[in-house]
Order: sequence, then C-alpha cells, then structure tokens
Amino acid sequence: MLFLAYSAAFRNHLRRVASRGATRQSRSYGAGVSRIFTVSFASVYPHYVAKVEKKGRTQEELDAVIRWLTDFDETALEAHLAAGTSFEDFFAEARLNPNAVLITGVVCGVRVEDIEDPLMKKIRYLDKLVDELAKGKPMEKVLRERRQSGPSQ
Repeated sequence: MLFLAYSAAFRNHLRRVASRGATRQSRSYGAGVSRIFTVSFASVYPHYVAKVEKKGRTQEELDAVIRWLTDFDETALEAHLAAGTSFEDFFAEARLNPNAVLITGVVCGVRVEDIEDPLMKKIRYLDKLVDELAKGKPMEKVLRERRQSGPSQ
C-alpha cells in the first residue's frame, strides 16, 4: 500500500475513500492501477500537515515543498484543496520541478527512481519530500537547492 509509513487510522481512511469510488474506478482504470489516483489530494493533505507538525515543522514549510514540486502558487494550491482535486488531476495540472529527478531513495520499501508509472512516481516524489521534511532535513536539501560555489581559480 502506498502509505505504509502512516498510521493505521490513515490507511483505513484511504481504504474507505477509495472503496467509495470503486465501481467508478473499475470503469475508468484497468486492473493493477492504484486506487490512490482517485483519492482527493485534500483528504490526504491534513495527514501530511499532521506528520510534519508532529516533528516540529510547519504547514508553511510543507506548502513550500508542495509548491516547489508542482510549481503551483499559493492560490492554485488552495484552489486544489478547496475543490477536492484527485491526485491524478492534481498532478496533471502540475508542472513538475525539473530537479524532481534528483529525488531518490526508498518510500514504503520502493525505490522512487525505479517506479515506472509516471503518476505513481510523482505521488512518491511528494511522499519522499514530506518524509524528508518530517525527518528534519534542512529546506535547502529537501528542495534540492545546489549551493553556488565561488569562482574557481
């Protein structure tokens, strides 16, 4: 399951939300496609907030990470949250940061760089960034900012 690192209550919430659209999903998607695609980003967002705040980070930092990944401004992010946009539509409208390919590592036992499905890879990128933020990594490292080196001589 996509969010193994989250609480059992959150996983149960995802199952309930996904099962509500199961008949619609079976017509829209083929077998083997993750149900998380149809889950609204707004239903998961509070869990991201809780995770980072529990570890001493802020919602503003979380929003900055999401905006960095998706290239949404604050207004667009708020609109997606208010509209209950699905993960599929959320990432369809996003312009992924070119440095997102620098996001590597393991999320829930799966190497992000080995994921073949483009949408699932974007969702895992977001999960990895949230995990790194919650683990206390500096924002510069989470956002894959490279330091400017001085002039070479």
